[in-house]
Amino acid sequence: MDKLKGVVIKTTGSWHTAKLKSGQLMDCTVRGKFRIKGIRNTNPIAVGDVVVVEPNPNEPTGVITDLEPRTNYIIRKATKLSKQAHIIASNIDQVFLLAAMAEPETPLMFIDRVLVTAESYRIPAVILFNKMDLLDEDQQELAEAYQYLYESIGYPVMLISAVSGLNLDQVRGKMKNTTSVIVGQSGVGKSTLLNQLQPGLGLKIGDISEAHQQGKHTTTFAEMHELDFGANIIDTPGIRSFGLVEVDRAEELSHFFPEIFEVGQNCRFHNCTHTHEPGCAVKEAVENNEIPFTRYENYLTIMKGDEGDKYRKDIYAQ
Repeated sequence: MDKLKGVVIKTTGSWHTAKLKSGQLMDCTVRGKFRIKGIRNTNPIAVGDVVVVEPNPNEPTGVITDLEPRTNYIIRKATKLSKQAHIIASNIDQVFLLAAMAEPETPLMFIDRVLVTAESYRIPAVILFNKMDLLDEDQQELAEAYQYLYESIGYPVMLISAVSGLNLDQVRGKMKNTTSVIVGQSGVGKSTLLNQLQPGLGLKIGDISEAHQQGKHTTTFAEMHELDFGANIIDTPGIRSFGLVEVDRAEELSHFFPEIFEVGQNCRFHNCTHTHEPGCAVKEAVENNEIPFTRYENYLTIMKGDEGDKYRKDIYAQ
C-alpha cells in the first residue's frame, strides 16, 4: 500500500485529521507510539505534525505510521496533578498571545509565563491586546503603558478590537505566510478574532461568566485553520493559567526574560540568580527603573514556583 505524507490539522482523541499533499483530508488513527525524548506526553500526535499516512484499503480513513521530526512544539501540563504533558501544537513560526484589559482582564503574570514559554522554545511571540473598544480612558492609557513596556523589551504589541476591526490589518500582515498558534485565557476573544479575520469560518463564540468574569471554553481541541490571505493559524482551547518550562537550574530562567538576561551579563557572579547575591546588576537595574518591576516580580514568582519549590520543570499548568 502506498504511503502518503500530510500535515495534521485537527486532533480529537484517537482520531487525527491529516491534510495530504494532494489537498485531501483523511481521518487517521495511530500505529505505534511516538514520543518526544524525555517528555511523558498524553498525545502522540499534535496539530502541525508532519506525518506519514497509510490509507486503509477500500476506506476513506488511514493509519499514521510515522512522524517526521518536529522543528519545535509547545506543550502544557495535562492536569494539575498529572506528571504528563499534552502537546498543543508543533512546527510553528510564531505565537500570538491574545490578552484583554477587561471582560476578562488578563493578568500580567499570565502574559509573562506565555512569553517565557515561547522564549524557551525559541518561538517568536506577538502580543495582541483585544477589546480596546470596551475600555474607558484610564484602561486605554494602561493598555498603552503595557504596549510600551513589552515593546521596550522587544515584543511586537498590537492594540486591537476583534469586534470593531481596529488594527486587524496589522494582525493579518503579521500572520501572512506563517503557521502560527494563538493562545489566551478563556473569554479573551480568540474565536471572535478568527471569525473576523476569516469571514465564514463560523467558530462558536462563548459568553463571559458574570460571577467570575471568566470566559467559558468554546474551543475544546486544537485545530489549524487556513486563512484566505495566506496564513495558517492553530486555534487552541482557552486556558486559565500557565506554569513554566523544563528548567533545571534557577539561572536558566533568566535566559527567557530577555531584558533580565541582557543586564545579567554584568552581574558579579556568572551564575547569579538575581535574588540575593551581591553585585547583582539586575537588582540595581530594577531599583533604577531600567527593568520593569512587574517583570522582575513575576520572574521571582515563577522561579520560586507555584507550590513553593525553588525551581519548576513543567510548562503549562491549566
